[in-house]
Amino acid sequence: MVFKRRDRRTPVQIASEFVYPRGGWTRAFHYVKHRVRRLPDSPERIARGIGAGVFAAFTPFYGVHFFIAAFGARLINGNILAALSGTFFGNPLTYVPIGVICLQSGHFLLGTEFDEGDKRSFLGKFADAAGDLKDNTIALFTSREADWHDLGVFYDEVFYPYMIGGIIPGLVAAAICYYLSVPVIRAYQQRRRAKIKAKFDAIRKKAEAEADPLSKAD
Repeated sequence: MVFKRRDRRTPVQIASEFVYPRGGWTRAFHYVKHRVRRLPDSPERIARGIGAGVFAAFTPFYGVHFFIAAFGARLINGNILAALSGTFFGNPLTYVPIGVICLQSGHFLLGTEFDEGDKRSFLGKFADAAGDLKDNTIALFTSREADWHDLGVFYDEVFYPYMIGGIIPGLVAAAICYYLSVPVIRAYQQRRRAKIKAKFDAIRKKAEAEADPLSKAD
């Protein structure tokens, strides 16, 4: 295949590059920014798409942020490709602060609080929920009795508060990114159009200059 990687990555390399991409997160950010600016669409639609992607990053539906961003972009008439790029607002460097903000906001709005006490920590509840899913999946094919207690605790203390608490911070972050993106994208597009026009003008003048001696000779 023409576009097949020559150096096959191991699972460890794939995982490590997800946490810290080759070239660093700064390079990855500038690459995404460059691709978004070059999208052939209006600044407003691109910015709405970015906002939809940023909002999706504040939802607890990890693994399907792309689908949520694309659906949100369709609802608000935003650029879908920009929405997919906007989901990179959520990355291993921002997942922790986003999670803390969403959980605290959710428990505040629901009038509850995250119960660590003698029970498991935040990451422990994730592990317990994953264990429940694994054990209960095995129980479907064996005589083992299913037990959804840990998954219920995870839903009540983590997932549901995260989902509710992510709405307001997600909307605020999306709105900020929208209003910051519009003038930047518009300026970039205008500058790019001016450069393209200047190149065509230079080509046209060069062609006219080369054609003049021929016309005089006739």
